[in-house]
This record gives sequence, structure tokens and C-alpha cells, in this order.
Amino acid sequence: MFITDRGKPAHVLLSIEAYRRLTGRRESILDLLADPEAADIAFEPDRLDRLTRPADLS
Repeated sequence: MFITDRGKPAHVLLSIEAYRRLTGRRESILDLLADPEAADIAFEPDRLDRLTRPADLS
């Protein structure tokens, strides 16, 4: 969609998908968290004890 200013093209309105294709920009975590459908995504993070190990202080 073209938006004109006094009859001359001034801006273009396009979908976010088309914008991302043109810019090569990926979604950020903020975009994903702001998505109203994100509540339907199952997310089960690993427990921290599986991701860490005790420090060897000897």
C-alpha cells in the first residue's frame, strides 16, 4: 500500500513478514514475548542443576 503526500508517494505500508524478508531481520525475544499467541507455545527449560557443575576449589 502506498501512502502519498499531496499526490506523491511518500511511504509504503507492508506486512511485517514482507519487511523482515526485505531487511533480513529476524524476530527478537521481545517480538516473540509480545506475540499474543506465544501463550500457546510449550516451554519447559532444563533444570539448572543439569546446566551447572560444582566448582573445584582445591
